[in-house]
Amino acid sequence: MRKTIFTRMLAASLLLGGAFVACTQNDKKMENKLQLTQEWDKTFPKSEKVSHKKVTFHNRYGITLAADMYTPADAPEGEKLAAIAVSGPFGAVKEQSSGLYAQHMAERGFIAIAFDPSFTGESGGEPRRMASPDINTEDFLAAVDFLSTQENVDPQQIGIIGICGFGGMAVNAAALDPRIKATVAATMYDMSKVNVEGYFKSEDTPEQRMEKRRALAQQRTDDYRAGTYQRAGGVIDPLPDDAPWFVKDYYDYYKTPRGYHKRSGNSNDGWNTIGCQSFLNQPLLCWAHEIETPVLLIHGEKAHSRYFSEYAFERMTGKKVEGENAVVGNKELMIIPGATHVDLYDDVAGVIPFDKIETFFRQNLKGE
Repeated sequence: MRKTIFTRMLAASLLLGGAFVACTQNDKKMENKLQLTQEWDKTFPKSEKVSHKKVTFHNRYGITLAADMYTPADAPEGEKLAAIAVSGPFGAVKEQSSGLYAQHMAERGFIAIAFDPSFTGESGGEPRRMASPDINTEDFLAAVDFLSTQENVDPQQIGIIGICGFGGMAVNAAALDPRIKATVAATMYDMSKVNVEGYFKSEDTPEQRMEKRRALAQQRTDDYRAGTYQRAGGVIDPLPDDAPWFVKDYYDYYKTPRGYHKRSGNSNDGWNTIGCQSFLNQPLLCWAHEIETPVLLIHGEKAHSRYFSEYAFERMTGKKVEGENAVVGNKELMIIPGATHVDLYDDVAGVIPFDKIETFFRQNLKGE
């Protein structure tokens, strides 16, 4: 009897496996054709040290993602290089910070892609301007899928960079996918933590969380009845005189020629109001303590968000730090003196430690 049950289970698993293979063979047909802008419409100048092209790839949900691929102009033909996937900030597009980081890494000899997450920018996914701790983590894994299959990439030398809210997603991806050999999270937000607790635990009671749940539930009903999704708004405009200083910093980046982009939610009408609902009960860093690969967290000393990186470092290492550099094993927290959250978006203040980032990846993307 036990043998019969086992045989049936094996047969069922083989049938499922066959179905899976059949789906896999048709994956390419699931990749939708995207209309991509071919002009250079970034918020930063194009480097003559790299070659640039648009590419697409798809995640396991069948959403097609758009990316800019930056390759060193002097890359030896036929040589496989280390590669890095970059995304963020949360609500931004690849023409902003992530593209700047990717281009800088390509100048330093890496193949790098900056991608728009699902539901944003030039990437696919409907409805627009939704967010998901699962799908947006998956976007990083899909980028690794893509890079792993490129002829000029060594699949054993792939790293990722997550900026702002996608710093938390990057750490989450590193906890899930051992193909990611090294991770950098710059000026990181933990989107689950901030949605659950508010800033600095300002909304961290069961009553306050229930108030959020009720408001989002009502908004879902209203949206369904209206047949459209209400947008929460991007960075506030016009800027009130009494706005917190970090909101003024966001305004200075997203709402001025310095960082404005027409496809950026933060520069325009923001996320759907219900877009971040699932962050309320899906924490990102549950298994950060089991990440075996190196992680570098970079944050500004004066950033309002610094405590997110300090929290992530504690989750990974068990060591609590505040406002200081720290190294435990292959996990490192780097605090940039005098820097704010937005200073690490575009290096206007000259504080992004690209030399450090390059060294980190060179030391840890060595292949097998």
